[in-house]
Amino acid sequence: MALLAAVAWSGVVRAQESPAPPPHPPAPPASFKEEIEKNVAAPCVEPPPLVRLEDYDGPLKKIVGTFARKLERKSVHHPHYKPGAILCSLDAKGKFVLFVHDTFEPVTFLAAGFNAGLDQAENQDPTFGQGGAGYGKRFGANFADQASFKFFKDFMYPSIFSEDPRYYRLAHGSGGRRLLHAVEHVFLAHHDNGKRMFNFSELLGTTSAVVLSNVYHPGNERGFAPAAELVGYSIIIDVGFDVLREFWPEISRKFRLPFRGEHEPGNHDSNPATK
Repeated sequence: MALLAAVAWSGVVRAQESPAPPPHPPAPPASFKEEIEKNVAAPCVEPPPLVRLEDYDGPLKKIVGTFARKLERKSVHHPHYKPGAILCSLDAKGKFVLFVHDTFEPVTFLAAGFNAGLDQAENQDPTFGQGGAGYGKRFGANFADQASFKFFKDFMYPSIFSEDPRYYRLAHGSGGRRLLHAVEHVFLAHHDNGKRMFNFSELLGTTSAVVLSNVYHPGNERGFAPAAELVGYSIIIDVGFDVLREFWPEISRKFRLPFRGEHEPGNHDSNPATK
């Protein structure tokens, strides 16, 4: 009996003792640590600023610079001089600021005025009449066209689909490859995370702007065929501007004009004949 009591007492004492600490987990292998280091987010690089009008030498070059700033406002390129780096994306506020800057600038007003003159000469929207009043109405309608296209393609749809509304210049490779890159932008854009995606903003934005224009263009032909024709025409114009954006550095060097990103590493002309 005494032996049984001693055994029971020793069991109680052992049960009250603190349990032994669990063994330490094994250290992760070196390959796992390397994989973690590889998955660290790449640094974000801001695009170079736009060239200031003050940097264009002479009145003629300043006029060219006014148009060039509009062209380059939506032109960026990958920071190839920093391997692994990605270009900083635009948030919703940045896309709205891009829309505002791209709309309320001299070139937009000049384009609206020029198109209004053509419409008046061809008596488009005849209910607007002629004379100063008719021209004013046509100017307002054409400016609304410009603003609506930019609103849908620079801000609204890019914000909905997390799409970067800017054109990513290839800036290297053969001329044919760069031309194809510019043309395909109407189909392929960049997501805010830098990956390629379908260019929803181009198709949906252009279509939305064309449909909306029927509200304030009473002379527009209604129906699917006229609308599709206007959409196709607008997309072709966008392709032309993207091609111009792609080759703008070469054009700028040819005419000794500054351009966005001119002083970035690896973006200098190695041909002394063009300097």
